Amino acid sequence: ATWANLGLQDSSSPLMEQLNFFHDHTLLILTMITILVSYIMGMLMFNKFTNRYLLHGQTIEIIWTVLPAIILMFIAFPSLRLLYLMDEINTPSITLKSIGHQWYWSYEYSDFLNLEFDSYMVPTNELETNGFRLLDVDNRVVLPMNNQIRILVTATDVLHSWTVPSLGVKVDATPGRLNQINFLINRPGLFFGQCSEICGANHSFM
Repeated sequence: ATWANLGLQDSSSPLMEQLNFFHDHTLLILTMITILVSYIMGMLMFNKFTNRYLLHGQTIEIIWTVLPAIILMFIAFPSLRLLYLMDEINTPSITLKSIGHQWYWSYEYSDFLNLEFDSYMVPTNELETNGFRLLDVDNRVVLPMNNQIRILVTATDVLHSWTVPSLGVKVDATPGRLNQINFLINRPGLFFGQCSEICGANHSFM
């Protein structure tokens, strides 16, 4: 993410790359529709022609019913493909369990014995000069690159949502339920995310 960035963050996983492409693809279709409809509306407003004998236009009605259906298919098929891709669980090399609390996350590395810790946001007054305000935590999660990673997400109190935009990951943390998602990090880096489900007074600070 950069200052005043209006677009999506640079992708750090193959899934997010695909989501970026899908976003651009859909935006292009929307732009084409907007231009076409604006042009037709402009022509309707400003021309003076009238056809006295026009009672019905079977052909044009078939065209403007079938054409939008075809356009919608061009959006629906890539979208469904991506939905199923994101739900696919490959053989994970490592499993991380993420538990949402009011208002911090606790993590457990399920493949190791007794490896668990809490992760709190660093308050602004305790932040170092090179720290990221409202993003940095006292204990960061460390994950391997180029490995399939499975994240199990749950909560202890209210709804939370575990989100890392540059990885294309957003999973609801629901009390009494275990959600899982799979991803692969394809470049090294420091990736931030914030809780994406309103969870009380300090929702902005986890």
